[in-house]
Amino acid sequence: MTGRLFAALLVLTLAFRFWLAAAFPITGDEAYFIWWGWLPDWGYYDHPPMIGWWLAALSLVSREEWWLRLPVIVQPALLALTVYWALPKLVPGVGEPRRLWAATLVLLAPVNVWNVFITTDTPLIYFSVLSGLAWIRAARDDSPRWYLAAGLLLAGAVLSKYFAAILGFAYLVDALRRRSPAALKGVAIAYACTVPALALMAWWNSANCWPNYMFNFVNRHGDAGWSLKTPLLYAVTLIYVLGPPVPWLALRNRRGTSADSSLPVALGTLAWLPFLLFALLAAVKQIGLHWLLSFVPFTLIWLSLRLQPATLQKLGLFFAGFATLHVAAILVVSRLPLETWQKTRLYDGIVLSFEHRAIASELEPYRKDRVLAMDGYSNAVTLGYNLRQYVAVFGEASSHARHDDLATDFRTLDGRNFLILRKSEPGPDDYRKYFRRVEVDSFELRGARFWRVKGEGFDFAAYREGVLAGVRRKYYALPTWLPQRACYMCDRYFPGEVCRR
Repeated sequence: MTGRLFAALLVLTLAFRFWLAAAFPITGDEAYFIWWGWLPDWGYYDHPPMIGWWLAALSLVSREEWWLRLPVIVQPALLALTVYWALPKLVPGVGEPRRLWAATLVLLAPVNVWNVFITTDTPLIYFSVLSGLAWIRAARDDSPRWYLAAGLLLAGAVLSKYFAAILGFAYLVDALRRRSPAALKGVAIAYACTVPALALMAWWNSANCWPNYMFNFVNRHGDAGWSLKTPLLYAVTLIYVLGPPVPWLALRNRRGTSADSSLPVALGTLAWLPFLLFALLAAVKQIGLHWLLSFVPFTLIWLSLRLQPATLQKLGLFFAGFATLHVAAILVVSRLPLETWQKTRLYDGIVLSFEHRAIASELEPYRKDRVLAMDGYSNAVTLGYNLRQYVAVFGEASSHARHDDLATDFRTLDGRNFLILRKSEPGPDDYRKYFRRVEVDSFELRGARFWRVKGEGFDFAAYREGVLAGVRRKYYALPTWLPQRACYMCDRYFPGEVCRR
């Protein structure tokens, strides 16, 4: 590995990622967070606000897809360069080839090849990796300055996603392992830095029905339970995310320190403790691929410092070949006609995303004098992003649709006419009790059928009893120990009542 070859890989991967970001339409999750940026606030329904703030700033310059995705497009390159720069500060005397291979592994990690989708994980990865590197540097000589840097960056991670708690816990475990009073003081410094972030989140949640707590700890776990399937899925996911040879090589070299006997203990803690915690959680809950991404660089750095040079080179060449396979597969798929996926259950959603101009044409006659809505949140925000017009969610939907409860006040829509777009045929009585008159028609696009429900004269009182009352019972049954300053669900629709269990 040479600096010139590493630079070439950097340029090639960046070129591919810029092309992919420009070619691939905005996904439902991305549209959700982009709407956060277009309507900035101190907090949002299911996650802390950092990605909304980033997208708000980016949107001041442009609303083009590639620009809004810029932080994630350049992320692997920036992380790889950071690893290259940081390694001598973490492990003095580390050789140039090993630095380049470590940076290359981070650059070409499987998900880093193709992930150009901006989500809450984007800022989380930046803050978590930088915070972790600062912590490892601090652990060398118990430097208060570096503990402070780790803590300030950890606060950024806390404002990005709640999985930052796993990184904070790893710091505590590392300090306890080292049995150093200075290390425990370092944990205290890092934790103290997160207090303002936690206070902001508690302040906003207490005035907004505690949605972050309800979503992350109550409403989204209806499918949780002991299972043999979820641990197996987690094992496969972990093998893919790290790179197929990595777990096996890590097991073989868990006691080896061929490169340097001063391999930081803190690095090993950050490299493996988070994945062990996820393994425990996998016994009862399916682990998302994106949950793991913040901790992958630490594992790759750890392994690159342990492997013999020849083995490290072979691993790097495997990563390069595996990345090439990803690129080739994506290029082939990009040339296939959309109808290739017609028999899959995702096809109507694919058409909704890729054929948004044709969808907009079908809805154009209704946009001026009707409230546009869909029956699911991901589809609604995707359609709204493409129309540059907010699309409400009509009906109960799911725990993932609840940000619309903040954004849409159905009291103000009493008597209005609606156009509700659906990907499935509505039942004969799904909408009649909520409108004075209902008409349904459909249209076909690229082999996918969509239904238009045209409701005349929305009846808010009926909707309040038929939908919102059930939403309140199902998703806003707050525990009594949480203090409430305000709650939009009860304050708007059930005045004089409190959203409690």
